[in-house]
Amino acid sequence: MRPECTEGAGGGGLMVPMAWMYAEYIADELLRTGDLMPPTTLEYRAGRDALALTIFLSDGSEDGTRVVTRMEEWRSLTAYGPCWRDWVCGRLDRLEATAFESRSGTRDPDLALAGAAWRWLEETELLAPDLNAMGPGSDDAHTVAEEEGPQVWTPAWQLGLPLGHLAIHLF
Repeated sequence: MRPECTEGAGGGGLMVPMAWMYAEYIADELLRTGDLMPPTTLEYRAGRDALALTIFLSDGSEDGTRVVTRMEEWRSLTAYGPCWRDWVCGRLDRLEATAFESRSGTRDPDLALAGAAWRWLEETELLAPDLNAMGPGSDDAHTVAEEEGPQVWTPAWQLGLPLGHLAIHLF
């Protein structure tokens, strides 16, 4: 996750968040290929940010491993919501602690963007169908399929994560 420098071989220039930009690009390509929803929606952004965090925090951008072989790991990481949330929080905490210990007077731009994406996913709520409103075998199943049914406000990561997971499966 070392940021690149735009001036020569390390002369204190502008830090470019290459690892985050790579993760965001791959996430965007996976979602666009899956064609699950228009890229202008908040749900799409939630899916892109959840996938980008998964890619960025899985340490896959530096070891040269092909994207196709990394997708199985990303599929596994995005499979379970609450576990994924704990994993993201733990990884971000560790990276921030490491960055604080080795602070050279500049903030890691990759980590700053990842942190901003996570804050947006945590703090933003989107209106979504309440999947818990009906139990198995409920008579409401037919009604909900025809109409939108009950809806609840849900943290953006809870919508984005399954969207990202599905996009990986469709790739």
